Amino acid sequence: MIKTLLLFALTAVAEIIGCYLPYLWLKEGKSVWLLIPAAISLAVFAWLLTLHPTAAGRIYAAYGGVYIGVAIIWLWLVEGIRPTGWDLVGAGVAILGMAIIMCSPRHI
Repeated sequence: MIKTLLLFALTAVAEIIGCYLPYLWLKEGKSVWLLIPAAISLAVFAWLLTLHPTAAGRIYAAYGGVYIGVAIIWLWLVEGIRPTGWDLVGAGVAILGMAIIMCSPRHI
């Protein structure tokens, strides 16, 4: 389970970087050259999703919960905005949802 969580977290960081760099270009007037590492990061994100050992739909659903948690951490560490209590509760609920999906018994 720890390996899966770390893989989810790494996947989320790759996706966030791949989306944040174009954001910097479009909204903050940063260099268009940021699109190159953004594209690479999104390709790494897609590849990382293939490393999970269960059905793609289940992975996407569970990954969403981890993504929300990592995005809140990104908000704090990278953007310098301290999360509110509501941010933390929402992320906790999302991570709980991920845990339910990933830890449920499988009959197949």
